Amino acid sequence: MKKALFPGSFDPLTLGHVDIIKRGVALFDEVIVAIGINSEKNYMFSLEERKQFIEDAFKNVPKVKVVTYEGLTVQFCKEIKVPFILRGLRNPADFEFEKAIAHTNRQLSKIETVFLLTSAKTSFISSSIVRDVIRNQGDYTVLVPDSVRIK
Repeated sequence: MKKALFPGSFDPLTLGHVDIIKRGVALFDEVIVAIGINSEKNYMFSLEERKQFIEDAFKNVPKVKVVTYEGLTVQFCKEIKVPFILRGLRNPADFEFEKAIAHTNRQLSKIETVFLLTSAKTSFISSSIVRDVIRNQGDYTVLVPDSVRIK
C-alpha cells in the first residue's frame, strides 16, 4: 500500500490544498493530511477547526486521513511508516524552498518527496492570502472549499 503524507498548517484549508489532495489520491492508496503543530505560530483557526475543515471536505473520500503531529515531518513519517511526502508547488520560490527541505529529508531518511504543480486556477491561492481576505472582510469563500466557514 503506497501512502503519502501531505503536511502543512492548513490555516485554513484552501482550494489549492484540495487540488493537491485530490490529485494525490489518484497517485497513492492513502493520503494522510498531517496538520503540523507549532507552538510558536499564531494561528487564525484552532487546531480542532482546521482538522474539521479537512475532515468535512473529504468525508466521502476514504483514501484521505487527517492527523496532527509535532516535530520534524520526516520523523513523523518514520514513526507511522509513510515513505512519501506530498507537496504542492505554486511558483519558483516554492520550488526553491521545498527543494531544500526535500534534500534535507533525504539526508535524514529514505523518504522521498513527490511534488505536484498546482493547477493554474488555484496557483495564486495561499493560506496567508485567505487570512488577509478574512481579516479585511472580503469574500474568502471563492478561495476555500465549502467546509471552511467562519461562524
